[in-house]
Amino acid sequence: METTSASSHEDILKSLQYPDISKRINKQTPFQQPTQLISFSYDSSHTLGFNDSALRYYVDPPPGAKLNYGYERWIRKPDGKARIDGLLKAFSKARETSNVPLHDVGVVAWRGVLTRILTSPYEEREGFELNVMSVNGTLYLEEHLSEERLKEKNNMEPKHRIQTYYGYAFESYCTSETPTSKVSLQPSEPVGWGGNVDTNIQWCSVVRTKLGNTRLLIGGEVDCVRERYTQQTDTFVELKTSLAIRGPHDEAKFEKYEIVVGFRTPSGVLTTTQSFKTVQLPRMIRGKPDAWDPLICLAWGDRVISFLKDVVRSTADEESSIWRVKFTPQKGVTVTMLDKINAEDVRGGEDRVGFLPTWYWRELRAARSPETATCTTSAVNAGWQI
Repeated sequence: METTSASSHEDILKSLQYPDISKRINKQTPFQQPTQLISFSYDSSHTLGFNDSALRYYVDPPPGAKLNYGYERWIRKPDGKARIDGLLKAFSKARETSNVPLHDVGVVAWRGVLTRILTSPYEEREGFELNVMSVNGTLYLEEHLSEERLKEKNNMEPKHRIQTYYGYAFESYCTSETPTSKVSLQPSEPVGWGGNVDTNIQWCSVVRTKLGNTRLLIGGEVDCVRERYTQQTDTFVELKTSLAIRGPHDEAKFEKYEIVVGFRTPSGVLTTTQSFKTVQLPRMIRGKPDAWDPLICLAWGDRVISFLKDVVRSTADEESSIWRVKFTPQKGVTVTMLDKINAEDVRGGEDRVGFLPTWYWRELRAARSPETATCTTSAVNAGWQI
């Protein structure tokens, strides 16, 4: 059910209830197999480059690996606002270099954001918020993290911090710069160790796909590939370590081809690994109590996108408008259009129009016809002039 209420010109609120997950649906929402459009790497200074220097290959980890090794040398990139700047740079680059048509892209977002939307009907504890903009008919989505949430993420409890590190150490044991098995570079290092953990370094893939009638451009970090890099998702591997698979958040990385889970003891000793093909996950959990249903997830994702399009169409003052979308567990979704004060808070004093970098905004404006650009200039508030 969708409801609407208006409290002021700058605060237009709409809501959408979650679907009843106890009811099965038979109609399948079309979802297109993702194809890679472009890739890029972040180096040790977290500088983006359009190369595959950070690409890693999967190798079997040694049994009994100590996942606490190297903890004191961990270089951890501080969590900041979940900007989509890297994805926009890739989108811009792809428009210049790719022969694939990109004029029909309806949504641009990081993969994690889309995953959270799809699985939100099953979330019982943690809600989340998004910032949304619409320019030239394309929705841009970024996760909204409050200052309180950022402090939480950057000041983890020691127990949580070491458990987080276990996952990164597992990746080091499971990956190599070449497709063949590796040997430790230093005699003091344990067998199979792939190097000290630096979370500034990432390899990211941007894929083009379609959900329902909406073309999606989504990007995200990829842990490694198996055997050889084909420039497509069929060799991508997601690495996880846990005492148990936790639920839909870890299982719903739907454009990944394979998940390798390393099972460990509470003290961080690797006991065994198991590989799961993502296409097999729905069959594995079918009929189990409280199991998530991919048909519900995809239908819900399609519905949310259509809902946001309708909200934007009916409430937009200008293209620099920002909507705050809140997902509340076991309730649903609410949308509020931010006033100038809250929109400025999202901008955070940076060189942006809304949350989009000014350089990207100018690029979009330049791509329009002169007549269109002239017509929309007056619609931008003085505070947003570029």
